[in-house]
Amino acid sequence: MSDTKTSPQPADAADPDAADVERLSTAPAEDADVPVGIGFVGWLRWFWRQLTSMRVALLLLFLLSVAAIPGSLVPQEGQNPMKVAAWKESHKGLVPLFEKLQMFDVYSSFWFGAIYILLFISLAGCIVPRTWQFVGVLRAQPPAAPRNLTRMPVYAAWQTDADADTVNAAAHALLKKRRFRVAANGGSVAAEKGYLREVGNLLFHFSLFALLIGVAWAGLASGTANKLVLEGQGYSNTTTQIDDFTGSPFYGVNDLDAFGFKLDGFTAKYQADGPQTGTARQFTANVRYWVGDDATKLKKSTIEVNHPLEIDGSKVFLIGHGYAPVVTVKNAKGEMVYRGPTAFLPRDANMTSPGVIKVNDYGTDANGNKTQLAFQGFFLPTAAPNFDRTGPISLFPAPADPQLVLTAYVGDLRTDSGLPQNVYQLDDKAMTQLKEGDKIAKARLGVGQTWELPDGYGTLSFDGYQQWATFSISHRPGNSIALVGGIAAILGLIGSLFVQRRRIWVRAVAGPDGRTLVEVAGLSRSESARTAEELAELAVELQDDAPAVDEPSETDTEDAPAAADSPAAAAPTAPETKE
Repeated sequence: MSDTKTSPQPADAADPDAADVERLSTAPAEDADVPVGIGFVGWLRWFWRQLTSMRVALLLLFLLSVAAIPGSLVPQEGQNPMKVAAWKESHKGLVPLFEKLQMFDVYSSFWFGAIYILLFISLAGCIVPRTWQFVGVLRAQPPAAPRNLTRMPVYAAWQTDADADTVNAAAHALLKKRRFRVAANGGSVAAEKGYLREVGNLLFHFSLFALLIGVAWAGLASGTANKLVLEGQGYSNTTTQIDDFTGSPFYGVNDLDAFGFKLDGFTAKYQADGPQTGTARQFTANVRYWVGDDATKLKKSTIEVNHPLEIDGSKVFLIGHGYAPVVTVKNAKGEMVYRGPTAFLPRDANMTSPGVIKVNDYGTDANGNKTQLAFQGFFLPTAAPNFDRTGPISLFPAPADPQLVLTAYVGDLRTDSGLPQNVYQLDDKAMTQLKEGDKIAKARLGVGQTWELPDGYGTLSFDGYQQWATFSISHRPGNSIALVGGIAAILGLIGSLFVQRRRIWVRAVAGPDGRTLVEVAGLSRSESARTAEELAELAVELQDDAPAVDEPSETDTEDAPAAADSPAAAAPTAPETKE
């Protein structure tokens, strides 16, 4: 009859075969949590074993995830310098601390790099020995059947009149058919299956390693440039046209990809009513681009948020949008000294946009002295009816009622001093604000209106506006490696979770009564009903070549009292897993 066990029994420590079958993992054995050896070398060994342990690798992976959080919450210099400048202006008290902690450049900070390198070393130290051990397991034959198969978690036995060699050969063929690795050894058949579990484990580790390499390579050989482009204007990916550039050790301004594009138009649509009034619904930049040095071979395309344009190894992202009022400035003689659009930068969701217009070539004043003009104020796409309580603000981001609110300055802009200046800010140290009587001279202009400047400095006309867009040109060669590594890590994790490593043994031995005792047993790394089901299917299929004997032989009849207590006296039933 079949023999099924319902209570677990520990493996015999003195049985080397039992100890071998208990080990189904290629993971290195855990070392003791105490220093190994004596002195400096012993401490180094202990530190290395701790660093390459699973718990430390998981801890470092968790720390890396936590360390990346500030990079998502705080604007980063390499991604959007304008947002960084706005954040610093709004949080002046935190700026010194954040700069010391490198919060505006998290992914290049010393503390992020330290965690990253330690995780890299930890994974390498785990992968190398585990891989060699797995290669050894693949080259070895499945372990021979233990002496006492009844100790296995899943077990069944029966007697048959078939020859032992015939039974073993049939078991060998059946297990081969089920895609087990099979080996015949000393009157028994050993089979093993589920190596994809360990392959999945190794694939997961290798994929994390590749992911780290991809991210590291992207950091070492990447560059990011930012450019504000007005409608109707173009951009060439060269040093002279970049607003700001962040390179890396292996990617500088001399490595920029050769291409360019023209911004033909910009489409912005907003929610017009409801609780989400003013929310952006569409930002689309319509461009024509070229690759190489020939700017005549243009191709049309569009750039949207999170849908960059890929050109020759670089990606062009749309990261911002705003308005540039077009003004005409004339001097006291009526001569035009300035005309064109000037980008104003939005400070809120309704596109209230402060800005500065600098007139460097104004000429001379009424006394014949060389002077310069500047205008500081706001462009309001949809101006509020009055500013008595709120100051100049826009009520809606779309240009429903565009207005320009300005004050005027005269003096020296100090653009010839050789010192760098922010084109979006006014250095008024050598400037004097124009007044009308005792009050500061101000103007609120609609499109087509003209402001007569006080003290005979001429006029300023508000001719209209243009839209602009800011683009981030990113070159990150390691992104594809990181993507493949991430996908492979998921596949490896699936394999390690759902593939079960298991072993099956079949032993057929001729008894003194002339019959053959057939034993089948199974062992899996984790508790699962699948092993018992597979063993039961194998036992049923073996019945074709080794049918169970229901009636006892003449010899068995004489020894009926003893046979009644034998676990192998009747036909098999479905094996059960020990509990």
